[in-house]
Formats: sequence, structure tokens, C-alpha cells
Amino acid sequence: MEANFSEMRNELQSRDASWRRIQLECQQLHTELLKIRQYMDMQNIQTKHQSSYVQLENKNTELSLLAQSQECQEELNKIRNPVYPEEQCHCSEQERMKTEISDLTEELHQKEITIATIMEKARLLERQLKMELEIKDKLLAKQQLLDFQYNIKESESTHLKEKV
Repeated sequence: MEANFSEMRNELQSRDASWRRIQLECQQLHTELLKIRQYMDMQNIQTKHQSSYVQLENKNTELSLLAQSQECQEELNKIRNPVYPEEQCHCSEQERMKTEISDLTEELHQKEITIATIMEKARLLERQLKMELEIKDKLLAKQQLLDFQYNIKESESTHLKEKV
């Protein structure tokens, strides 16, 4: 009987260790999510700065060319023509980054769902373990009471045998 209780305790300890591992994995996933969010924030800031810088640079170039002379219109057109393909390339690069950020956001969302699911399972396991532990403690107390009663009956029986 003691062996069964020992096995039950070992099983509960094993389940408790599993639950702790799940909690650790949840913490690691949460840390990873925070890193991804920081990376995404940095990417957004960097994209905004690059875009603003390129726009300012383009406007400064245009203004300086216009200020120099109205007669340089043909030259200005020659300068603008190569800028348009670069601008389109830049726009396509921005779209690619937006898509990448969107994908990372979706991945982050999926990981958050996974963490929530794992946490819920961990809570359920914890409740189940507590209930099983309570049942096993009650059974152990009952077994000890029965053993005590048995010992009393046995000593009474021995005492009566000696009298007879």
C-alpha cells in the first residue's frame, strides 16, 4: 500500500515538473514575443526615418535646382527621369517591408495564441494535480486510520486469546 502511495507521489511530482517546464516554455515564448515586437518597432521607426530623409533630400534637390534657374528645366527633367525608377524601387521595397511586418505580426499573434493555450492547459493540469493530491491524501489518512483500527483489533484478539 505504501508503495502505491509512493508511486502516486512520484507521478504527481513528475506532473508538477512537467507543469513547471510548460511554465518555463511560456516565459521563453513571451520573451521571444517581446523581442519580435521590439524588432518590429525598430523597423517601423527606421522605415519612417529613411522615408522622411529621402523625401527631404529629394525636395532640397528640387528646390535648389529651381532656385538656380528656370532655364534649367530640361536639365531638371533629365535629373527627374532617373529618380522616378528609384522612387518606384523604394516604394516596392517599402511594400516588401510592410508585407514582412505583417507576416511577423501574424506570427506574433499565433505565438500569443499558443502561449494562451499552453497557459490554459497548465492551469487545468495544476487543478487536476491538486485534486488528485487531495484525493490521495484523503486515501492515505483513511488507510492510516484503518491500519490503526486493525492494530487495535489485533491486540484485542491477542488479549482475548491469552485470556482463553
